[in-house]
Amino acid sequence: MTPVASGARSLPLKFQVGARTLASIRRDLVRVPLGLDDAIDGQLPHLPPLDPAADGYLVTSLPERQCDTLAWTAGGMIAFVRQRYTRRYADLTIGFEAYLAQLSGNARSAIKRKDKKAAQASGGQLDVRRYTTPEELAEFHGIARRLALGTYQERLMGAGLPDTPDFTQPMYAMAAAGKVHAWLLYVGGEPAAYLYCPIHDGTAIYEFVGHDPRFNDLSVGAVLQVEALRDLANEPGVRRFDFTEGDGQHKRQFATGGVECCDLLLLRPSVANRLAVTALAGFDGMMALAKAGVERLGLQDVAKKVRRA
Repeated sequence: MTPVASGARSLPLKFQVGARTLASIRRDLVRVPLGLDDAIDGQLPHLPPLDPAADGYLVTSLPERQCDTLAWTAGGMIAFVRQRYTRRYADLTIGFEAYLAQLSGNARSAIKRKDKKAAQASGGQLDVRRYTTPEELAEFHGIARRLALGTYQERLMGAGLPDTPDFTQPMYAMAAAGKVHAWLLYVGGEPAAYLYCPIHDGTAIYEFVGHDPRFNDLSVGAVLQVEALRDLANEPGVRRFDFTEGDGQHKRQFATGGVECCDLLLLRPSVANRLAVTALAGFDGMMALAKAGVERLGLQDVAKKVRRA
């Protein structure tokens, strides 16, 4: 079981449309994140003791089949499912060619088409650069951080590649131990996309990703994803690629398996917490209705552009 921190932190409960956060309610929560192995095994997580001043827990990547059980074992706490999704992963033990063969025919055709287009923009060959050592990661970080500043992940979510000692110092330590892989895709000599993956117990984790919006037409993020998977499939000891929490078209396209999961809030039954859950439930309900309307009208591409504008 993945170890968890026992201390509560002030975490935002977001009112979110796609990547855009409209508002948030902060609560002091103990975050209990389950790793991919935990989700696959399907065991109940251990909830550490709760400080009297804390509001509750946020359990992420909880196997769907354990959601009701954990809510029941938490006693009189308010249980609220914030989101449901498939935690997806790619099996890399079978080799890259066998991995590709498991994808749909449409996905394989799209990969070839996007690779060819990106290569043509770079003089006929893809320019993918790999970084694994501390010295290489220092170079990668400087370039990727500048690239991250222009990405929607940074602008809308503050989730671009970090630039603090709390991130860089562990990055260098993990690189020295051979536990980090990172990549940059260049187009016409310019950095166009980055991907940063720590590796834990044979699983490469999809942690930080972004691309320059000037290269949107070249699908540089998807091109770099495929090349990273090709690289990792040839790396001894790497068994899986973990697309982490949440879902999306990109993850569905490249995954070979998945576990049905939920993110579960467990809150003390205070008046403030009840009001917070009521507000979140009402907002999530409205977003579900809006999403159904968009899908019914076939406006998914328009909605995606609006969310990232």
